[in-house]
Amino acid sequence: MNPTLVLLVTVGIGFLSGLRAFTPLALVSWVASWGWIPLGGSRLAFLGTTTGAVIVSILALGELVGDKLPKTPNRIQAGPLTARLLTGALSAAAICVSAGQTWFLGVFFGAIGSIGGAFGGYGVRRILVKRLHIPDFIVALVEDFVAIAGTLLLFARLFSRSV
Repeated sequence: MNPTLVLLVTVGIGFLSGLRAFTPLALVSWVASWGWIPLGGSRLAFLGTTTGAVIVSILALGELVGDKLPKTPNRIQAGPLTARLLTGALSAAAICVSAGQTWFLGVFFGAIGSIGGAFGGYGVRRILVKRLHIPDFIVALVEDFVAIAGTLLLFARLFSRSV
């Protein structure tokens, strides 16, 4: 695979993890469990198991619901931001490992992307809600769609270039 494309995908996966911490990781896990990205034999092999994919998917579904609740903390607070950093780094590391690149590059670029996604998503969501008077729930649903569709588009790009 083209190393530049792989690194761009890792930044993108990280960015999308900044929007929804567990959604990109769940999709990475399912793609790995289907054998589309090889993780077997690596320290990330657990992501490529059906059990791993189910566990991460349950966390992702919980986050998709929890994000809409009024008491949910902002993504830029320490706890939620740390979760985004970790899942963005883990997702991106899995992409790098499967592409024959060093896991460290994935961790680094995934974490950087997740910071951008967290702060960028937070800012855009606040602007849309406050200035344009769009209900927060609607913006949150659009953000869910962007995280899911964006991750799938990144995979499509990565796989179309690796053939």
